Amino acid sequence: MNEHEELPTEHEDPLIAFLHKSIRIAVKILAILMVFVIFWGVGDVFYVLYNNLMAPPFMLLSITDIFKTFAAFLAVLIAIEIYQNIVLYLRTDIIPIKLVVATALMAIARKVIIIDFATITPAYIYSTAAVVLALGITYYLVGKHHKERLIEERGKPKDDKS
Repeated sequence: MNEHEELPTEHEDPLIAFLHKSIRIAVKILAILMVFVIFWGVGDVFYVLYNNLMAPPFMLLSITDIFKTFAAFLAVLIAIEIYQNIVLYLRTDIIPIKLVVATALMAIARKVIIIDFATITPAYIYSTAAVVLALGITYYLVGKHHKERLIEERGKPKDDKS
């Protein structure tokens, strides 16, 4: 068994092996559904853009319309990031922490871009800023740890597996 395998398909307990295989099938189904969500999202981008361009004044976008279009674009990009998380998980059986944090950062960035400052409270702004700060620090620390591990692994001889 691989040391980082979270859902090994081979296990001494047949029930656990069956459950792990079932979860892997569920994850594959999620990947298929995420592709449908991505295509629906692309359709939504076209729909939002078309409606905004056809509304008076014809072929002009207001700032609100541009933000709605950005929100639709970013929703598709977030769906693509989630799909990449699923595929990477299927390939490696490891939850890609840095990619998950990057996806969360993109999602909160989407929220920040589409915030209507006229309708929200200061507490919402502060809490959003705290989430952005926490995710930014997490992303930095995970990236730093990953870089240190790469440097450490490059320094080891090829036949040293410890």
